[in-house]
Amino acid sequence: MKYSEIPGKELLKLNTLAALKASGYRARSIKEELRENLIAKLQKKEQVFEGIWGYEETVIPDLERAILSMHNVNLLGLRGQAKTRLARMMVDLLDEYIPIIEGAELNDDPLDPISRYGQEMVATHGDKTTISWVRRTDRYTEKLATPDVSVADLIGDVDPIKAATLKLPYSDERVIHYGLIPRSHRGIFVINELPDLQPRIQVALFNILQEGDIQIRGFKLRLPLDIQFVFTANPEDYTNRGSIVTPLKDRIDSQIITHYPKSIEIGKKITQQEARLKGAQKQKVKHDDMAADLIEQIAMEARGSEYVDAKSGVSARLTISAYENLVSAAERRTIINNEAETYVRIADFIGVIPAITGKVELVYEGEQEGAGIVAHNLVGKAIRTQYIKYLPNPEDLRKQKDKNPYKKIIDWFGEGNQVDVLNDLSNEEYKKLLQDVPGLKELIEKYHAKANSQTKLFLMEFALHGLAEFSMLSKKQLTAGLQFKDLLSSMFSMPDLGGEDDEDDYR
Repeated sequence: MKYSEIPGKELLKLNTLAALKASGYRARSIKEELRENLIAKLQKKEQVFEGIWGYEETVIPDLERAILSMHNVNLLGLRGQAKTRLARMMVDLLDEYIPIIEGAELNDDPLDPISRYGQEMVATHGDKTTISWVRRTDRYTEKLATPDVSVADLIGDVDPIKAATLKLPYSDERVIHYGLIPRSHRGIFVINELPDLQPRIQVALFNILQEGDIQIRGFKLRLPLDIQFVFTANPEDYTNRGSIVTPLKDRIDSQIITHYPKSIEIGKKITQQEARLKGAQKQKVKHDDMAADLIEQIAMEARGSEYVDAKSGVSARLTISAYENLVSAAERRTIINNEAETYVRIADFIGVIPAITGKVELVYEGEQEGAGIVAHNLVGKAIRTQYIKYLPNPEDLRKQKDKNPYKKIIDWFGEGNQVDVLNDLSNEEYKKLLQDVPGLKELIEKYHAKANSQTKLFLMEFALHGLAEFSMLSKKQLTAGLQFKDLLSSMFSMPDLGGEDDEDDYR
C-alpha cells in the first residue's frame, strides 16, 4: 500500500525511518503540500474556506491563486475583515499528519533533517531512527506583532542556562534557543498586524523570506527553513503606528486586499453565523428580517459617516455585538415582565448603542458631538434608509394632504397628543399603546395586510420612528424610552427646568 493510501490510524503505527521509507513516503515542502491539497479540493468542487461570506468572487480566488503560486501572503484590510480567520483556515489544506524525528524541536523531516539533533539521530541510528507524527493543527503558529517583540522571540538567541546545564561553550550551536519561526519549520507562521513590528525586527525577516535561512548571534547557521508565511496588516498602520519597510514588502509575494460585506444580505449571514446566542434566547426572542436589516444598515451608515474615521474602519464585530445586545434587550424585557416570549421592537435598539460606541473611532467632529449622540444618529439614519423599503417616502407625500396616508397620524399628534414608548413595556402595554394612535394601525394594514400580528406591531413603531427621521414628528430621548410629539409644538414649547428641551438631539 502506498503512503498516500494508508488510513490515518494505520499511518500512526509507522514508528521508524525504515517503516516510513517502505511506505513510499515522499517529502513535500509546505508550499507544495498546500498547493497539491488545494488542487485536490478544487477538482472535487469542495469549499475551501467554508463560512467566509462575501469573498467568493474577490479575496478567496486571490488567496487560492497565491497558494497555487506557492507565495508568501500579506492580507491587507481594515479591522474585522476576517484576515486572521482566513489564515487559520489554511490549516485545512495541510496533510492530517506528517512524520518528524522524535524529539526534534524543529519538526525535522526524517528523510531530510535540518537540525543538528536530527542529523545526529539519523547518523547514529540510521533506519532505526524513531519517528513520531504531528497533527496539522500543531503546525500552525500565530504571533501578534507588538512593539515589544524581539528578534530573540521570533528567531532565537543564545541560552546561558542551556549552556551551563550541558556544560557547553557559547561557540557550540547547541546552546541556541530557537524562536517561534524556526520552530514553525514545515508549518504555517502568521504575524498579525505586521506594521507594528519595529523596523529592525522586520529587517531580521529578510533572509528568512528570501533565502529560507536564519542568523543567530553570529553563528554560521544554514537552516533551510520551510515555512508558509502569512502576514496581516491594516492600511491605517502605514501612517499611524508604523509601516512595512520597503525591502520586506518587496519580499512578500502576494498582497491580497480584503473588504467589508458589499450587501446587507452578506452582512446578515456573517452576523447570524458569528453571534453567540443561548438556546433560551432564541426560544424567547423572535424577530424577522427587518430588525436584522437595520443592524446591518447601522454598520453601513457608520462606514459612510462624516463623524467616523474611515481609515480605522467599522468592524464586522459591531453588527455581531449589536445583534447580541438587541436580543438581550428583548430578553431582559421578558424577564422583567415575566413573559414567556416576545418580539424584537425598535425600542430594543437602545441596547445596540454600547456596541456602537465601543466599536467606532470618531474624527474630531465626532468627538465634539459625543459618542452617544453619534451612535443614536447612526441608528436614526439606518431607520431612515430602511424605512422607504416598507412604507411610502414621507417626503414624496408631504404636499399631498388628501392622499397622504400619514395625515391622520400627524393630525392626531398636532392636536397635542403624545406617545411615550418606554423600553420595558409589557407585550400588552406595548400593543395597546400603538393601537391607540389613530391611523397607525390602518397605515400598516394598508401596506402590509398579510404580515403577522407581531410584525405589524413592529412596523407601527417603525412608522413613528420613520416619521420622526423625516421631520414629520418630534422624537425626544427620555430616561427610560422615547417620546413622540408634534414637531411644531415641540419646537415652540418651553424647555423643562432641568434644561433639556423637546428638540430631537439624535437626528
